[in-house]
Parts: sequence; structure tokens; C-alpha cells
Amino acid sequence: MPGNFDKNIFVNCPFDADYRQLLVGIIFTIIYFGYKPRLSLERADSAESRIDKILGLIKESKFGIHDLSRLVSVEEGEVYRMNMPFELGIDYGCKKLKGGKWAQKKILILEKDRYRFQKALSDLSGSDIKNHDDKVDKIISSVRDWFVTEELKRGDSGNKVWDSFNDFQAYLYDEVVEKDGHASIDDVQIPEIIHHMEVWFTK
Repeated sequence: MPGNFDKNIFVNCPFDADYRQLLVGIIFTIIYFGYKPRLSLERADSAESRIDKILGLIKESKFGIHDLSRLVSVEEGEVYRMNMPFELGIDYGCKKLKGGKWAQKKILILEKDRYRFQKALSDLSGSDIKNHDDKVDKIISSVRDWFVTEELKRGDSGNKVWDSFNDFQAYLYDEVVEKDGHASIDDVQIPEIIHHMEVWFTK
């Protein structure tokens, strides 16, 4: 369901195992402040093309969080991952060219190392890009600070959100490992984790 445009946040980031905890941290912070994460992972209809799904999510979301930290190849022969900057370009174009409510769009760009992105995307020079050093507490603070600066003007500190995140992790382990029988939290699908977050926040 499209939901509320003013509360939807399109999350464009890697979905690999190494990034997983950072992704969970981003999603937790979004829900903590009363917003709705929108990810391509939320639907698995094989009849729907990935690009059409992403276009729909971008059009339905006032906010966009884009992490470019996997732009750089790590191993010899590994190809650059261009999906993230491509989707950022679509979101930026929607904000600048579509008009109407989409002109209100707000975008947060994340990176692992400060200024590294300039080697690949020099057009972003001068943009306010936040680095997270691949640390969950730091990415939580970056998303929190963006919310407070751009929208809320006031909110719980990054440390308080981080403490709540750790409380949720303990709850999640009990729910999915102890009760549901998963081998580990890492075996649980992201939409299922989002469901558990929504339930946890209503307790």
C-alpha cells in the first residue's frame, strides 16, 4: 500500500550480509521516529520488474535515504555497484523535475568514508553527505540528526535511539530464535524484522 507520502522513506542501500546490521539500524531509526521505511525488499512479486518497483517507491516517498558505501569494489575483478547511485539519480530527478508535492522531497546521502564518493561522483561535491564508518551506532545517529534537522526540529538523542535498538535486538532474538526456531537473527527476512519492530514499538 502506498501509505502516507509525508511519512514514507525510500531506503536505497546494499542488501548484502556485511551491510545487514546497518540496514536494520536505519530501519529501526525510521520507525522510532514514526516514519515508514519503503524498500524494494517489501514485495517479492516475480511479475513486477525491479525498476518499476523502485520507481513506484520513490514516487510514494517524500524522503529518500541513499547509501553509496558500496560504490568501491573490494576484490580484484569485482564490478562497481551502480544501483545505489542510479536510484539516487532517479530520486533527485523526481525532486527537481516532477514538480508538485515531489518538489518537497528530502534526501540523505550516506557513505562509509568522508569524501570518498567524490572520486566516483564528483557532481555531488558540496553536498552534505554523512559518513558512518560501517558502524551501526553512527548510522543511527546520522539518520536521527537528519530527521531532527530537516523535519522534527527536536527529538531523542542518537544515544537514546541506540540504547533502544539494543533492547529491541534482545527482544528480536527471543521472538525469532527462541520462539520461531530460526537458527539466528540473520536468517530472518527484513520485512519480518520490520513487523517485529512495529509490534515492539506498540508494547
